[in-house]
Amino acid sequence: MQSVIQKVEDKYKKTQVVDVRSGDTVKVHQKIREGNKERVQVFQGLVIRTDRKGSHTSKITVRRIASGVGVEKSFLLHSPLVTKIEVTKRSQVRRNYLTYMRDRTGKSARLTGVDFDRDKVNVIDETPVVEEPKTEVEAEVVAAEPEAAPVEEATPVEEPATDVPAAEVVEPAEPEQATTS
Repeated sequence: MQSVIQKVEDKYKKTQVVDVRSGDTVKVHQKIREGNKERVQVFQGLVIRTDRKGSHTSKITVRRIASGVGVEKSFLLHSPLVTKIEVTKRSQVRRNYLTYMRDRTGKSARLTGVDFDRDKVNVIDETPVVEEPKTEVEAEVVAAEPEAAPVEEATPVEEPATDVPAAEVVEPAEPEQATTS
C-alpha cells in the first residue's frame, strides 16, 4: 500500500519522460510566458548533471556557451513548463557530475560520441494513466468524511473618515541659469 505522500507525488509526475543521462546533448523545449503571450523556447546544450532520477523532483542541469559566456540552466523533468526533451547526441562519460567541463574550452571540451537509437530514446507514449478503482474500504473512508460547512462572506468594514489633510508634495524649484552677456 502506498503512503499518502507517494500518492500525491505520483499525481504530479508525468507518465513518462525521456531517459536523459550526463554527457547527453539535449534540446529542452520550455514554455516562456511574456506578458499575456506564451511561446516555446529551445535551449540546447550538454547535460552536466542529473539529480534524483526516480523522484518527481528529478532535474537536469544543461550547459551551453552563448556569445562566449557559459550559461547553465536547471530543468525539472516533471515540470509542466518543460514540454519536450530531445536527446541529440549521447557521449561516453564515467561520472554523473561533469563539473570539470566548466573549465574546458575548444577541443578539450569534446566528448566521445556513442551510437544510440535516437528514435527509440526520444519516443514517449502519450497514453493516459488509468486510475485503479477504489476498494470498498477506501470508498467508506471517503464517504465517512464530514462535509465542510459553507463559508460566509465577510462584509467589508468601512474606515471612519479623518479630518487630517493629505501631505502636500512639494517639488524642488529648478535653479535659474545665469546668462552671460
